[in-house]
Amino acid sequence: MTRYASSLRDRGVREVAPGEGKIFRTPSLMLQGTGSDVGKSLLVAGLCRYFTRLGYRVRPFKPQNMSNNAAITADGGEIGRAQALQAIACRAEPTADMNPVLLKPESGSGSQVVIRGRAQRVMSADDYLNYRRTLMPAVIESFGRLCGEADIVIAEGAGSCSEVNLRHGDIANMGFATAAGIPVVLVADIDRGGVIASIVGAYALSGDEERALLKGCVINKFRGDRGVFEPALDIIRSHTGLRCFGVMGWFGEASRLPAEDSLGIPRGGFSSPDGGGKKIRICVLVLSRISNFDDFDPLAAEDDVSLFFIRPGEAIPGDADLVILPGTKSTAADLEFIRHQGWDVDILAHVRRGGRVLGICGGFQILGREVADPDAIESPEPAVMPGLGLLDVSTVMAPAKVLRRFVSMTSDGVEVSGYEIHAGRTDGPGMERPMMLLDGVPEGAVSPDERVLGCYIHGLFTSDGYRSRFLSAFRDGKTGMELNYGAEIDRVLDVLADRVGIELNVKALAETAGLIGFHSALADVDPRSNGS
Repeated sequence: MTRYASSLRDRGVREVAPGEGKIFRTPSLMLQGTGSDVGKSLLVAGLCRYFTRLGYRVRPFKPQNMSNNAAITADGGEIGRAQALQAIACRAEPTADMNPVLLKPESGSGSQVVIRGRAQRVMSADDYLNYRRTLMPAVIESFGRLCGEADIVIAEGAGSCSEVNLRHGDIANMGFATAAGIPVVLVADIDRGGVIASIVGAYALSGDEERALLKGCVINKFRGDRGVFEPALDIIRSHTGLRCFGVMGWFGEASRLPAEDSLGIPRGGFSSPDGGGKKIRICVLVLSRISNFDDFDPLAAEDDVSLFFIRPGEAIPGDADLVILPGTKSTAADLEFIRHQGWDVDILAHVRRGGRVLGICGGFQILGREVADPDAIESPEPAVMPGLGLLDVSTVMAPAKVLRRFVSMTSDGVEVSGYEIHAGRTDGPGMERPMMLLDGVPEGAVSPDERVLGCYIHGLFTSDGYRSRFLSAFRDGKTGMELNYGAEIDRVLDVLADRVGIELNVKALAETAGLIGFHSALADVDPRSNGS
């Protein structure tokens, strides 16, 4: 703890009574979006790293998230990937309390509801809207536990705060904010246009109790001449009374950080269409229920890799070196989806040309001979579905989930860290040719010609040594750059925190959150610090 972060629990803590039970809350702030994908998660991560570098104990919080990009906590719970990244920004261990309610959409059957890290059941939208009204005590309890271990909590809303048709029983945005009495800052994306109307409209649609919590706004993803935009801030203030805490410029390096959900999947690839001189062309299929696609961010970060996301309606390029079938929340639905897109034909042609294929988790199941669903977990009724038949394995879906995080060694001494998060058990003759041995235990399967591989491990390529060895098969004896992926994520978070400290009025945000005696030399003296 530095001189900037004194014993806050002894000062400025106030009691909140949210209906059922009471919590003692430390200074806190909530960023809510005027729309989806306005950059809330990134701004929270930046603020978390900024305050952490000043010596504060910071924790992120998102009461409800909807995403198939999940991370595993140390105790085997599931939370949104964005909250795991924000925990990294705080240099803290991710916990289920950081995201107590996670919705994981499934094809045609609603969403799987995860409460405090544990999957409950699949619900339709209507069923969940009724069920969520019972979840506020659990949300407040998780928030209270985080407050008990932090000097400041930075919370994040979900989607748009202006969906007033969903306001009754809301736990994600203003429903939580009013229950916890937490101050709110609106985040608006100027890049998509309509930023004045989105902020004024959000304010206009707020009730009196909600308006009392609205303390200001942040303009995000700005590109252009800020002087031209200045009059807009006066217009916003004249209609709402809200101050602007700053204008955050476009942050191009955001693409180097894990995306929260499928809205973050880039169009095309991570390099120019001609490969930009890169030699390894890797294609990832954007399945209808794609999950954990951040598995492949470390590959994209390599300087001799061109990573492309192949979207519905697009053919798999004939010159691809590697085709990846990623994880999916619904193996059954995406088996059908692959065939509907004609990708099964493309994949078989790719293999005949000598190309390689990798399946991760649900993608691994799809590569097998069949997927059986005797308990109708993913299908309307018990079914057996033929897979692509490229690996001599079969999968049987089961209700129980496998959830684990690990660090292991391969048989040749390469460290591998990763996690499993799947339903179903895979077996068959192909498992006798494992993709790897982890601490002597076989994992995955490989085809006899070693061109088709599959395993259940997410996060595999964050392990620098393993990633380098995997790509060596495509490098013709050449070596790639020595990339420390974890250090790269940390570097980008530091750059983001630098930008937050310069472009936002962090001192005013800290005071709004209730940090008594907050001091930051940068925020105090830097003339570029925004806000009014």
